[in-house]
Amino acid sequence: MESAGYEALEASNADEAIRILESRADIDLVFTDVQMPGTMDGIKLSHYIRNRWPPVKLIAASGMAILEESSLPEGSRFFSKPYSNHTIADAMAGMLSGNFRIPTA
Repeated sequence: MESAGYEALEASNADEAIRILESRADIDLVFTDVQMPGTMDGIKLSHYIRNRWPPVKLIAASGMAILEESSLPEGSRFFSKPYSNHTIADAMAGMLSGNFRIPTA
């Protein structure tokens, strides 16, 4: 995502992601895989982040699982792999600018 102008920090598991979030106040968005090693998967991590850092935007992706965005915290996005970097960059830009709206039933 650096090519789209974003600074990317990498975490190898949910625990490391949480440590990074605890040490940095400038993180606006977390992009996570649904299946990941560690004490929690990407869905649990997303809910943890939403509860602890409500303003942080969340994107989850998976090549193995198909899930409804309703499995994630409100305002999150889910993408099935494969996806293009352009698709993710557009989603990030929309979410960070506040132009992303949750569809209402």
